[in-house]
Amino acid sequence: MTEHRTDVIILGAGPAGYTAAIYAARASRRPILLTGMQPGGQLVTTTDVENYPGFANVIQGPWLVEQMQAQAEHMGTRIMYDHIVSIETGSRPFRLIGDSGDHYICDALIYATGAQAKWLGIPSEDIFRGFGVSACATCDGFFFRDKRVAIVGGGNTAVEEALYLANIASSVTLIHRRDTLRAERILQERLFAHPAINIRWNCEVASIVGERNPTKVDGVVVKDCTNGTADRIAVDGVFIAIGHAPASALLDGKVELHRDGYIKVKPGTTTTSITGLFAAGDVADGIYRQAVTAAGLGCMAALEADRFLTVHASSNVEPRKEAIVA
Repeated sequence: MTEHRTDVIILGAGPAGYTAAIYAARASRRPILLTGMQPGGQLVTTTDVENYPGFANVIQGPWLVEQMQAQAEHMGTRIMYDHIVSIETGSRPFRLIGDSGDHYICDALIYATGAQAKWLGIPSEDIFRGFGVSACATCDGFFFRDKRVAIVGGGNTAVEEALYLANIASSVTLIHRRDTLRAERILQERLFAHPAINIRWNCEVASIVGERNPTKVDGVVVKDCTNGTADRIAVDGVFIAIGHAPASALLDGKVELHRDGYIKVKPGTTTTSITGLFAAGDVADGIYRQAVTAAGLGCMAALEADRFLTVHASSNVEPRKEAIVA
């Protein structure tokens, strides 16, 4: 077992984590960034990225992550490929224990583990993911201008994405396994009133179909939940909108969480209910979930961590637990 001691540790290797690392390194805080099991986060599984500022042409998600990592390392960040299995937050310095057996000790912790989209879990979904199957209409909707798309889900996210896509696509079909929606009433009213949106009630997706060379979606097979019959809908894209799962399990019972698992932060900050622990990116943002907003929160977390370390120079101060009013 090896102990690694530094001022700031960043947990998570997505846009939030790498941006936090860049700012912490520039502040001479000797940051260590722990990548976890999926370095790069959701960007690694994203092919075309067109909405990240600074690039006139479409770029690839994995390439963007590589550039972020290179910049963080160039600034002085130490990247360590370990998966954290537990975090001790009862006293400062914080102690993180890796799957490798190593211990990582810091006075300020930036938790930027992100969130994962919930998927249907059918084999065809994996085949076409990134080639017509997406979990983010804001990210990928532009690629389906004047095309036919389907949305799967019945909550606020599904309805909001259907309304968003209705202004881009030629037609939108919302597929929901029940006969009523869970979305807010005002959103439902807008959905029902939109002429470009069709709803398939009591249906679930049996498979996504398309071509393989090149790989692209050209339809979705839906099964009627009431009688078991199936039919095919011609679409060019399928958006899965059945929710996201924030990667906050390591802090469950230690820091204040929202009911859906997102970490509570003080409004306008990345401050959590434990002094010295900051949350950035999608793990604390259940609304926007964009690479650029995650990066912004990573910047905030690093700046706040630097201020915190300046004020709390002693590493023997007990973390103060506070209620977060969200």
